Amino acid sequence: MDNVVIMLKTFLIFFLAYLVGSVNFAIIFFKLTDREDPRLSYSGNAGTTNVYRQAGMIWAAFVFFLDIGRALAVAVVAGYYLKVSLLPWAAFFLILGNSFPCFHGFRGGKGVANYLGYTLLIAPLAAFSAAVAWLVIYGVSRVVFIASFFMAFILSVGQANSGLWKFSAVSGAVASFLLILFNHRTNVRHYLSPPNPADSEK
Repeated sequence: MDNVVIMLKTFLIFFLAYLVGSVNFAIIFFKLTDREDPRLSYSGNAGTTNVYRQAGMIWAAFVFFLDIGRALAVAVVAGYYLKVSLLPWAAFFLILGNSFPCFHGFRGGKGVANYLGYTLLIAPLAAFSAAVAWLVIYGVSRVVFIASFFMAFILSVGQANSGLWKFSAVSGAVASFLLILFNHRTNVRHYLSPPNPADSEK
């Protein structure tokens, strides 16, 4: 009976993480300010980068810190109710909700800011290292998604380490990293595709 209760509680936390992640602040902000849906311009992503491109630095920072705060709240609840080895899976479902939000037609962001905010509480050293790595890699490459890959990798290592490298922790961390990679598939495709000569003639 105890195992059933623990299992139900675990799934409830995962479902809650997904639902909380499904609240996309970028989409809500654009609706409240009568702006065009952020998913209709630039990368088609409802995340911090697109908010910056369409609304400027101040509003991008506002959305970013809302994502961080939301992720911290999920981490507090998950940390209280879940085993340490299952914490990376709560992060996965938070990212899943942000990426495929049930409240916004299953088209959302890419989950990087949420992953950072969640890890900030679970593995603060990894979160700090990931933030520094993002700044350095972006400073060198000037490509946001490449810097985000390095950030996600370091965050995943921190998540696995916080779960004592148990199978459930490692699998959850790997799943989160792969999900973030998948969310950036369009960026990778555009980056790797050869330039169109016709574009340079325009």
